[in-house]
Amino acid sequence: MTRDSSLNLLHDARRATATAAAILALTLGVAVSASAFGGPGGPGGHWGHGGPGRAGGPGDALMGQALATLKPQLNLDPAQQQRFDQLVAQGKSAREAGRANHERARAALRAQLAKAEPDLAAAASVADEVQAANLAARRKVRDDWLQLYATFTPEQKAVVREFLSQRVNRAEGFRQRMKGRPAEPRS
Repeated sequence: MTRDSSLNLLHDARRATATAAAILALTLGVAVSASAFGGPGGPGGHWGHGGPGRAGGPGDALMGQALATLKPQLNLDPAQQQRFDQLVAQGKSAREAGRANHERARAALRAQLAKAEPDLAAAASVADEVQAANLAARRKVRDDWLQLYATFTPEQKAVVREFLSQRVNRAEGFRQRMKGRPAEPRS
C-alpha cells in the first residue's frame, strides 16, 4: 500500500467518523432540546411544558397561561392575587432555569464532540440530568398552579374550564386540519 493510498484511507475514515458524529450530534441535540423544553416548538412546546401524554401533561404551563390570560375575568380575592403574582414569578424563574439547564446539556455535548473520541455516554448523562431537573421544576410549578386553582370559587373555575375547553377544541381542530381531515363539530 502506498503512502498516498494510506493517507486517503485515513482521510476517508476520519470523514466517516466526523459524519457519524455530526449525525449523532444532531440526533442528540434534537433529543436534548425536546426533553429539556418539553417538545417541539421551543420552550413549552405546543402544549406548554410536557404536552399531552408526556410527563406533566398539558396542565403545566397551560394552566398558568390560562390563568394569566383570564386574570381580569377571574376577579381574584387579595390572597389569590398575591399567590397568583408569586406563581407568575416562580414560573418565569423556572423557565430561565430550564433554559440554563438546556444550554448546559448543549455545552456538554459540544465539549464531547470537540474531542477526538467523544464520550457520548457523558453527554447523555448530562442530558438525563437536565431532563430530570426540568421535569421536577415543571411539576412543582404545575402543582402550585393547581393549588391556586383549588382555592377558586365555582364561578372562577367555570371561567377557567370554558377557556381550556376552547383551547383544547382549537388545538384539535388544528390537528385535524394538519391531517387533512375535517374537524369534528365543536360542542
